[in-house]
Amino acid sequence: MFDIKSIFSSDGVLSRHITGFRTRSQQMEMAQAIADTIAQHQVLVAEAGTGTGKTLAYLVPTLLAGGKVIISTGTKTLQDQLFKRDIPNVRAALKVPVTIALLKGRANYICHYHLERSLQDTHMSFINREEIHYLQQIESYAHISKNGDKSGLSEVPENAAIWQQVTSTRDSCLGSECPSYKKCFVMEARKQASQADVVVVNHHLFFADVMLRDEGLSELLPACNTVIFDEAHQLPETASLFFGESISTSQLLDLARDSKVEAIQSAGDFEGLPDAIAAMEKAARDLRLTIAEENTRFSLAVITQNTNFSIALDNLLEKLIVLTQLLESQAERSEGLENCWQRANNHSLLIKRWRDEAETQGYVRWIEVYNQALQLNATPLSIAEIFQRQMASSLRAWIFTSATLSVKNNFTHYTDEMGLSGAQTACWESPFNFAEQALLYVPIGMPEPHHKTYTDYVVQAALPVLRASRGRAFFLCTSLRAMQRVYELLLSVEQFDFPLLLQGQGSRSYMLERFRELDNAILIGSQSFWEGVDVRGEALSLVIIDKLPFAPPDDPVLSARIEKINHEGRNAFMEYQLPRAVINLKQGAGRLIRDEGDRGVLMICDPRLITKAYGKQIWQSLPPMRRTRELTEVEHFFKAATVNNREE
Repeated sequence: MFDIKSIFSSDGVLSRHITGFRTRSQQMEMAQAIADTIAQHQVLVAEAGTGTGKTLAYLVPTLLAGGKVIISTGTKTLQDQLFKRDIPNVRAALKVPVTIALLKGRANYICHYHLERSLQDTHMSFINREEIHYLQQIESYAHISKNGDKSGLSEVPENAAIWQQVTSTRDSCLGSECPSYKKCFVMEARKQASQADVVVVNHHLFFADVMLRDEGLSELLPACNTVIFDEAHQLPETASLFFGESISTSQLLDLARDSKVEAIQSAGDFEGLPDAIAAMEKAARDLRLTIAEENTRFSLAVITQNTNFSIALDNLLEKLIVLTQLLESQAERSEGLENCWQRANNHSLLIKRWRDEAETQGYVRWIEVYNQALQLNATPLSIAEIFQRQMASSLRAWIFTSATLSVKNNFTHYTDEMGLSGAQTACWESPFNFAEQALLYVPIGMPEPHHKTYTDYVVQAALPVLRASRGRAFFLCTSLRAMQRVYELLLSVEQFDFPLLLQGQGSRSYMLERFRELDNAILIGSQSFWEGVDVRGEALSLVIIDKLPFAPPDDPVLSARIEKINHEGRNAFMEYQLPRAVINLKQGAGRLIRDEGDRGVLMICDPRLITKAYGKQIWQSLPPMRRTRELTEVEHFFKAATVNNREE
C-alpha cells in the first residue's frame, strides 16, 4: 500500500515535481479518505473548500490504486485541464505508467458522412459565403486531424452554424451502417477510451451515454473500478435532464435539413418528399411562434390553456406522421434515408406520448421556450431510485466531490436527492484565512426582494462600495432581467469611470480575459459567472450578489417537486429549496477568494439574510468571514488593503 502522508509531505514527490505545491493537512486527509474508499469499493461524498487542492487529492490515490477509472467533470474546460495538465503532471510525479483518454460528446467531432453530404449539397442556399469558407477549412482539417475534435480548429468559431452540418447527433449518427464507420472519429475516440486506464468525460456525456445505454461509456463502465464526479453539485440537474424524455423543434428542423439532403441525393425522383419535408418544417416553426415569450418555462397545465399551441402541436404531429410514412417508403434507398425514417418515427412517438399520456406517475410534463426553439419535456420528480439502480449494477468505488455540497456540513439534502443514503460523507474547510482575507457586507435599509424597484435599491447600495473597491468587481444577478437593469443603471451614473462588461457581449472566456486585462472593470453577469470562474489577485476584489438565489417557485419542475414533498408531509422549503439556494450562494461567494494572497468583500444585498430565521443557517454555511452592516467598515477594509499592497 502506498503512503499518502509521505507523497503529500513538504519533501515528497509532489513537492519536488509540481510547481507551487504546498502541504495542506486538508488535502492529505481527503486523499487518504479517497484511497480508503477505492480500496473498499465504497461511496464517498466529499466537500472540499476552495484552496484545498481536491484535484490532486483524488488524482494521487486514484492513479496509484490502478484499475480503470472514469473521471467526470462539470465542464469541458475542466475536462481539458485534467487531460492536458493535471493528470500528466501527477503521472510524471508518481512515475505511474497510466494511459489517459479524453472522451467528448458526438457534437465535438467532425462526422465524415455529414461532411461529405454537405460538400456534395449543391442547394446550400441556407449557408452564406463565410460558412462555405469555414466548410473548406473543416474539409482540410478532417484530412490531417488524428482525432477530428473541433476544438483543434480555432479558425472556425465554436458557434459557427456550419458545425451543425458536419457533426452528428445521437439522432443523426448512422452507427455501424455508416459508410465511413471504419474511419469515424467518434468510434476512434471510444476505442482509445476503452483501452485507456483513465477516461476523462463530462457529466452530460456520462449520463447521456450510460443512462441511455449508448455504445460508449455503457461499455466502459462494467470494466471500471472507480468513478469520480468532480463539480458533483451539478449532478442532480444533469441527471434529471437525462432520466427524463425530451423533444425539441430544433431536432425536427435538423431532421428536415437532413431529409432534404438525403432526398436530393438518394430519392430525387420521388416527388412527394420535398413537399412533406417543407410542411413538417413549417409546422415546427409555427409551433414555436405560438408562444411570444423566450427563455422561459411553462407547466403542462398553463400551456394547454393556449389553444393556438394545442392546435399547432396537433398539426405538427399530423405533418410528421405523413413525412414518416413517406420516408419509410424510401428508406431502403440509402442509409441516410433509413436514419431519417427512424428519427421521424421516434420523434412522432415522443410527441404523441407527451401530448396524450395522462400525468405519468412520478414525472412532470412541461415546456421550455428558447430564442429560436421550443422543447417538450417529461422530467422525473425524483432521480434517487433511478440513480441507485445504475450504481448497484456492479461493485466499484464512487466519489462525489465539490466545494459546495453541504449546508452547515450537513449533506442530507444532496445524498437524499442523489439516492446516496448509505454513503460516507466528509467535509474539509478551505485552508484560506477568511477572517483576515474577506469581509461579508449586508447593507442596511434594503427593501424585500419582491419590491418592484428592488434592483434600483441594489445599485444605489452598491455604488459607494464599487467606488471604494475601484471597480474590480463581479456583480452577480439571479435573473437576466435584473442583470440588464443593473447594467443600464450603472451606465447612466455620472462620473463613474469604471469599464462595464455585460454577460453576452462575448464568450465567457473572452469576457474573463477582458476583465483581467482592464484591471478595474465591473463584470455584470448571471448564472454563467456564478461558478467555474477563477480570477486570482487584485483584479477581483468585490463580489456583489443581488439576492439569495432561490429558484423561481413558478418553475414547473420545482413547483411539482415542492408539491410532492409537501404532500408527503415534509417541509419542501427547509428540505429542498433552502439547501439548493445555499449551495448556489456558496458557488457565487466562492468566486471571491481564490488564493492565499487574495483579499475582498462579499456584498449580499438581500435583507432576508438578517431578517429571516433561516438567514443564520445561510451565512453559517459560508466561509467564516468577518461580518458587517456598516459601509464605513467596508471602505476602511479597502483602504487597508491598498496600504498593505503599497508596503509590500
